[in-house]
Amino acid sequence: MERVKLEVRLREGRGTKDAKAMRAAGEIPGVIYSQKSDTEAIAINARTLRQAVGHGMHTIFDVHIDGKTRPALIKEFQLDPVRDRVIHVDLHEIRLDQKINTSIPVHLEGHAEGVNMGGALSQPTHELHVEALPADLIDAITVDVTPLEIGQSIRLSDITPPDGITFTDDPEGTVLATIAAPVSEDELKSEAELEADAEAEAEAAAAAEAAAEAGEEGAAEGEAPAPAEEPSSE
Repeated sequence: MERVKLEVRLREGRGTKDAKAMRAAGEIPGVIYSQKSDTEAIAINARTLRQAVGHGMHTIFDVHIDGKTRPALIKEFQLDPVRDRVIHVDLHEIRLDQKINTSIPVHLEGHAEGVNMGGALSQPTHELHVEALPADLIDAITVDVTPLEIGQSIRLSDITPPDGITFTDDPEGTVLATIAAPVSEDELKSEAELEADAEAEAEAAAAAEAAAEAGEEGAAEGEAPAPAEEPSSE
C-alpha cells in the first residue's frame, strides 16, 4: 500500500460558523482520532484533500501536524450533496505494526456464462470485513464471474484472500455473486394472473361486506315499532 504525505494544521473553532469560514478560505475541517490523546480538530487544504482522497480509502497518510509525522488512514468523509465535494474528513491514527479491522469493496469482473444464457447477475455483497496490517490493505477485492452459470453462486469460501488479509465474514453465508434463471413469459403471465385474481377476490369481498352492511341498516330501519301496552281494566 502506498504512503502519501498530508499536511494539516490544528484548529481551534469547531462550530458551524467556523467551518463555513474555513471552507470559504479553501480549507476543509476535520478531526484526527489519536491513539494517545483526545480527538484533535484539524484543517486541511481543500485541493490537497481532494488529491489525498483520490489515492483511495486505504492509503496510509504520513500526516504532518504540529511538527510531527503520524501515520493515519481516512476513517470517513462527508460530501456536499449538491456539489459532490468533501466538506469534512475524519482521520484515524494507526500503528503500522498492529492489525486493524476494516472493510474493503468487492468488484466483479468478467462476463458471466450464465448471462449469455439469459440469466441475471446479482451481487448481494458489496464489501467484505477484513483484518490486516495497514500496509497489507488494498483498495478492492476483485472477483472473476466469467465461469458462473445459471443457478450457481460464488461464496466467500470460494475465493482466496490476498496476502496478509484475513476475511472475518461468514465464509459460507457470504454470497458475492449469483446468477438467477431467466423468468419465462408463462411465469410472468402466471404471476400477473395471480395478482389479478387476488385483486378481484379482494374487491368482491369488499363489495359483499358493503352489501351486508347496507342490508343490516335497511332491516333495522324497516322494523315496526313495538305496540304500546293497553292499560289494564282492573
